[in-house]
Amino acid sequence: MADTAPVQKAAMKRNIALSLPNILTYGRIAAVPAVAVCFYFEGTTPRWIAFGLFILAAITDFFDGYLARAWQQQSALGKMLDPIADKLLVSVCLLMLAADGTIGGWSMIAAIIILCREILVSGLREFLAELQVSVPVTQLAKWKTTVQLIAIGLLLAGPAGDLLIPGTTLAGLVALWLAALLTLYTGYDYFRAGIGHLIKE
Repeated sequence: MADTAPVQKAAMKRNIALSLPNILTYGRIAAVPAVAVCFYFEGTTPRWIAFGLFILAAITDFFDGYLARAWQQQSALGKMLDPIADKLLVSVCLLMLAADGTIGGWSMIAAIIILCREILVSGLREFLAELQVSVPVTQLAKWKTTVQLIAIGLLLAGPAGDLLIPGTTLAGLVALWLAALLTLYTGYDYFRAGIGHLIKE
């Protein structure tokens, strides 16, 4: 009788790869170039499209993790791709907003702080993962993420948003600075949590 174990394992891997939580994560990654393309077209419509895509992507950020836990469909693939998708979305949006001039002047510092923190914390998490040490996400870090998403959303609407609600871009820049301040604190918090393991090495 033929051994069906390899076939079952292959089917299981396909089911995990095509689970709804993972599909939502794939969608968030696909939204990254779509948002970037919007900046190559003039007018208010592309900005609203970028805003809409970003909102949908931000919503999937909540639901992919929630559904994976609720349906017990957590996987190594999802755990790897989820933070990558988040960082790609934030980084590309900030870069395009800077290139577009929506983020400029002193506000560039806030964007740089956020980008540097994303890279540094990712490196720290990767190092600690090799030591089998997990760094839990604090409540303040969750608030930082929320403020950061609000800031980027407002800035993506930018000039188009200003026509509808004056001060949209300004509100986005204020939120960006608030996110940067929270980023500094939470970033320090992560390094303080991992510094003991770094010193041991």
